[in-house]
This record gives sequence, structure tokens and C-alpha cells, in this order.
Amino acid sequence: MDDAYVVGDPDGLSPLQTQIRDAVARELHAQFALRADRLDLADLPEVAYQITRRVDEVLSGVTAVTRSSWDRHADHSA
Repeated sequence: MDDAYVVGDPDGLSPLQTQIRDAVARELHAQFALRADRLDLADLPEVAYQITRRVDEVLSGVTAVTRSSWDRHADHSA
């Protein structure tokens, strides 16, 4: 059984997966709004690029938090 269900997360996604899902949803919403609720096949590379940028922002934020946490807890005197 997936641990997410054990801790009561109804959608079965980890917190990181939830952040990525939300970033993708926000970007898709923005892209549809920019394109009058219509995506043509020719638009897909640009939409994919923008979604990738949003996912990168999420992952960069996770990396920054992890790195910041490491900086606070690490003994740098060695």
C-alpha cells in the first residue's frame, strides 16, 4: 500500500507531487486563458516549455529549501 494512503492523503500524492500537479494546473490554466481556451497542436511545444519552467521553479524551491536546511544543520567546521 502506498504510504500516502496510510497517512491519510486522499489523492495519494506526495507533497512534492502535489506541488508539481498544482504548478502544471496553474500554467495550463494560464495558457488556456492566453489562447482563448483553445490549444492548437502548433502551441504544444511552447505550452510544454512553460510547464517545464513551472516544474523547474518547484524543484528549484525544493532544492533551495533542502540546501538551506543542510546549511542550518551541518557542522561546517570539519
